Amino acid sequence: MKKSLLSLLLLPFCASAQNDLLSEIDTVKTDNRVESVFKSLKIVNLESTKLAAKGDFYFIVAHRFGYVKHGFEDFFGMDDANTQIKFSYGVTNWLTAHVSRSGFQKTYEMALKYRLMAQEKEGFPVTLVGFNSLAINTEMKKEDFPNLKFDNRLSYVTQLLISRKFTERLSLELAPTYFHENTIRDILDGNNNVITPNPQSNDQFALGMGGRYKLTKRWSVNMDYAAHLNRAKNSVFTNPLSVGVDLETGGHVFQMHFTNSRAMNEAGFLGQTTGDWGKGEISFGFNLVRVF
Repeated sequence: MKKSLLSLLLLPFCASAQNDLLSEIDTVKTDNRVESVFKSLKIVNLESTKLAAKGDFYFIVAHRFGYVKHGFEDFFGMDDANTQIKFSYGVTNWLTAHVSRSGFQKTYEMALKYRLMAQEKEGFPVTLVGFNSLAINTEMKKEDFPNLKFDNRLSYVTQLLISRKFTERLSLELAPTYFHENTIRDILDGNNNVITPNPQSNDQFALGMGGRYKLTKRWSVNMDYAAHLNRAKNSVFTNPLSVGVDLETGGHVFQMHFTNSRAMNEAGFLGQTTGDWGKGEISFGFNLVRVF
């Protein structure tokens, strides 16, 4: 009788303890990850640390027009468009794959972007993302390069993207970069005669940097720049600088900007930008991003 009475008295406490234990088992650790560091897959030209969510499919159309300095002669460059079509897919939440085709040197590009670490609200201070791409230049012709082989068309890029969201408005990124061009073109005159062999190393290094400042719920100002770290002394190429705005409209992100680079694949704008902001060699461009 005493044992039965004791069991009845302890039953509420045992049930409470059991419920607490089950509650602990069922509790999912709160995700402490910082979200929306960037709203688009690119800042302008430079890859951002944003990845596509698993199963998301992105269709991206990008244009770079001619230099605005010619004025009405070619309607501020609008008559001379360079286009890129890109498809990106979220293989997992941490891995994005893309393929693209650009008018610049008729380039095909394949790339992978993958998250290594995510910025946390009370933890890891930055987001780390790796990026690797392979580009194929199909513009090169056998008539111009008699000894042309397939691997002469290739260029490779490896980047570590390091970003931090400092406030709800401000996000910044650094992108130390190694890229390799299998073919370095000689410097030509106006008649395509070689002036001098190009002394540029095939192995090249750059430091990209960029950021986003949110103005309103839908608008932000974006900027990116890449400093080439071992450019040949007499190179005709310059460092890419781009400034613009992003407009978020539901499933679209519309990026409008001015840039001195007309190439949109990584090796192209990092190593072969020719525009000079000081001479008005600036192109208007946009990236139209649609997610499905």
